[in-house]
Amino acid sequence: QVYLKESGGGLVQSGGSLRLSCAASGINFKIYTMAWYRQAPGKERELVANITSSGQTSYAESVQGRLDVSRNNARNIVSLQMNSLKPNDTAVYYCKTRAFGRDWWGQGTQVTVSG
Repeated sequence: QVYLKESGGGLVQSGGSLRLSCAASGINFKIYTMAWYRQAPGKERELVANITSSGQTSYAESVQGRLDVSRNNARNIVSLQMNSLKPNDTAVYYCKTRAFGRDWWGQGTQVTVSG
């Protein structure tokens, strides 16, 4: 069984920063691509950033230059540093990986940016 648990969400003012973390278990973490998604109220879940096993990163255009995804393979953690936050970054943020032929999701962590 694969478990993903996000943490670090909260309420922040516009322009502020937050750092999200996702702790993984049940997989050989270092060989898997890890991704962050978000879902705002009334909207579809969207890919925000991902990081491959080799450390290559990619970002949604809407967050490029403001968010930074990283991983610590020794601790099985993937992090998302979020800077210059905007009210439209408000969403539940989810960690995801694909392993053993299926997608695995965390329970999500709420990020609220007040304007």
